[in-house]
Amino acid sequence: MWLADKWVDYELLDCSGGDRLERWGRYTLVRPDPQVIWITPKEHPGWKNPDAVYHRSQSGGGRWSKDSMPDSWQIGFDKLVFNVSLMNFKHTGLFPEQAVNWEYIANKVTSAGREVSVLNLFAYTGGATLAAAAAGATVCHVDAARGMVARAKQNATASGFDDNQVRWIVDDCEKFVRREIRRGRRYDAIIMDPPSYGRGPSGEVWKLEDNLYDFVKLCAEVLSDDPLFMLVSSYTTGLSPSALAYILSSLLGGRVDSGELGLPAAESKLVLPCGASCRWERGA
Repeated sequence: MWLADKWVDYELLDCSGGDRLERWGRYTLVRPDPQVIWITPKEHPGWKNPDAVYHRSQSGGGRWSKDSMPDSWQIGFDKLVFNVSLMNFKHTGLFPEQAVNWEYIANKVTSAGREVSVLNLFAYTGGATLAAAAAGATVCHVDAARGMVARAKQNATASGFDDNQVRWIVDDCEKFVRREIRRGRRYDAIIMDPPSYGRGPSGEVWKLEDNLYDFVKLCAEVLSDDPLFMLVSSYTTGLSPSALAYILSSLLGGRVDSGELGLPAAESKLVLPCGASCRWERGA
């Protein structure tokens, strides 16, 4: 398991009975998590008086209850600064377990010893984009949700980057990659965190287990002649790290390393599983 255990501004305080107790900067939140199917004593004092709690609705979705919480606030990871807030569907605008991948990205870019171009697909609020940019890469950040790209730009500004280092694109990722192939544009690294299910701007249906293999195959066509890596993450229930590894190795050869992302819980000492990732490198 790959642990995101270098945080200062974020901490998984505890997890039990379907919920996680977290510290985001100075605020403590309680959010549901379907992976937390165990019950341990909720002895951490944060359970008694959190700053905000997400309540699930029987009809789907839910709502936040909060007391004197700001609309948004900032937390940092290394040199990166992120704006977080209480969003719909229990989200905050950041997946802290991805920090272990941000470290990998930064190390690969820094050690390359050359200019590196990175394509970040389904890029959300830009954690991987900022990690690559901070290490010196130029980044093309693509997401179909205009609001998420706007949030990513805010995070880039808060982290001290200008738009010259990042190309911001609001578009369907598959359509964008196909256009890049026609343009002859290539990238040294590709990052993707595709959704389990979604619809494109023209009603196209995306289902991860049906579309991921072909999409990775398509993306291979925009890899440069001297690629650094491809990084694929997934939060689809039941899709194992090994399945991601088989996709990348069968299409690209080279070396693959896959693992489950995890957040260590301070109180129980358990590790919360938070999805799967696979890293491909060309090899010798």
